[in-house]
Amino acid sequence: MSLHDDWRPTCSVAALRARAKLLAQTRAFFAERDVIEVQTPTLGRTSVTEPQIESLRTQCGAFLQTSPEHYMKRLLAAGAPSIYQLGPVCRAGESGRLHQEEFTMLEWYRLGFDDQALMAEVSGLIDRLLGPASYERMTYESLVGTVHGEPAELDLAYAEAVGALGSVRCFVTDYPANQAALARVRGDGGQFRGDNGHFRGDNADDARAARFELIIDGVEIANGYHELTDAVELGARMARDNQQRLDARREPMAPDERLLAAMEAGLPECAGVAIGVDRLVMLALGASSLAEVVPFADR
Repeated sequence: MSLHDDWRPTCSVAALRARAKLLAQTRAFFAERDVIEVQTPTLGRTSVTEPQIESLRTQCGAFLQTSPEHYMKRLLAAGAPSIYQLGPVCRAGESGRLHQEEFTMLEWYRLGFDDQALMAEVSGLIDRLLGPASYERMTYESLVGTVHGEPAELDLAYAEAVGALGSVRCFVTDYPANQAALARVRGDGGQFRGDNGHFRGDNADDARAARFELIIDGVEIANGYHELTDAVELGARMARDNQQRLDARREPMAPDERLLAAMEAGLPECAGVAIGVDRLVMLALGASSLAEVVPFADR
């Protein structure tokens, strides 16, 4: 097929209308709750250190952001109220039925919320967009079992377990402490260790992250945290991330010093979550791939 024949969008007009309706409903949901919409940079001087995520870098040396998280937390530390952002993000190497290098993310932060309160709000939004349904809860260990090994092995075991859940809406909770990412960590009594959710020795068997994911019909939709507010602990986690990168012969990422400074200044108590909007549209339409619901999947 020549380029002259390859100009058409990959999704239908009906999908465009459904997508526009879903975005409007999302904005109305947050307007009702006085959560304000923000727009943060798509290009940044730094990006995330997480070993499982690769960033795209431009010729000028800037990074296309994999999430608005760092910028949004800087806004919160500067006194912003509860906020959300709805827009494009990019991650290198993402391709397939459920992945695109550029995709639409909805991310929001609620002041004074913990992970439990945020799960309830996520359920409310999903019910608004996809229709009401019941929700199950399952711990990470009960879903995956006791798995030891490299991050890639853990990711594979998790993906296989998620795919086997079937047609259900399920919150996966209580992640191992070494998969906390930017979430707080709690001990076996359900209490956070330290004033800011810091847990020294977070590889202990009784330590669990205040993190959740929402799975709908075997598709990972949302990833949320009761947010870590300890800048020292975040710096230590970034260092561990970069060591994993070096061990895997991958480029380390410079820590986001501005985020660390904002957290030192005082990130308020909050919970945050990111949702894959394209996947939501796919589920709403009963489509089988993201290519059916984004205008130009092949760019």
